[in-house]
Amino acid sequence: MSTSRPKEKRRYKMPSPSAALTDRVIMEHIDEGSRVLDLGCGDGLLLSELRRIKSAEILGVEMSRRAMIQCMTAGVPVIQADLDLGLEDFPSQSFDFAVLSQTLQQVRHPHVILEEMLRVANRALVVVPNFGHWRVRWNQLLWGRAPVSSSERYQWYNTPNLHLMSMPDFRDLVDVVEGRIVKELAIIRGRAVEQAWAANVRADSAVYILERKSADADAPLP
Repeated sequence: MSTSRPKEKRRYKMPSPSAALTDRVIMEHIDEGSRVLDLGCGDGLLLSELRRIKSAEILGVEMSRRAMIQCMTAGVPVIQADLDLGLEDFPSQSFDFAVLSQTLQQVRHPHVILEEMLRVANRALVVVPNFGHWRVRWNQLLWGRAPVSSSERYQWYNTPNLHLMSMPDFRDLVDVVEGRIVKELAIIRGRAVEQAWAANVRADSAVYILERKSADADAPLP
């Protein structure tokens, strides 16, 4: 008789080798005393550090019961919610920053969650893997292998990713949701690089700071 392990609900923000670096970059771009919403907050470490170092008002959203227990043990306020159902329970502009780290590619409708982030927060900080990296291209061209990002520890058969994107793909998505890229930081060999040369070929992942386009921003200067 065969037995199988009980399956836990799909959790967001799976562990990433570059998490410490990207968390540090995120923290550098969040102002003191800000209201921060972390979508797919995992164990709540980033939020805990933001509260300790930046005196931020924090709230996490997570699906995994195990991760929620870790958050509560650390005193991090967290609610259980499915990001695929949107953020309609959050009022518009109720946060200064909304964070989505290594999670966008795991939700069913990335454009919807990005729109919602720009609705509930003044700025969004998004970290995404880059499937335009040269190693991904090489493995596809030479060996015919399915795309696997070097910033993650997964194979095609156990990845939580539903969508594979490159840096140009993400920039296009930002235009679709009427957002504006304030800053793009390519993660290259353990460093966050702004305006990197050939970033889409060299970056394992990327950090984006976004805000919603306004009518004033699009209007011609006098």
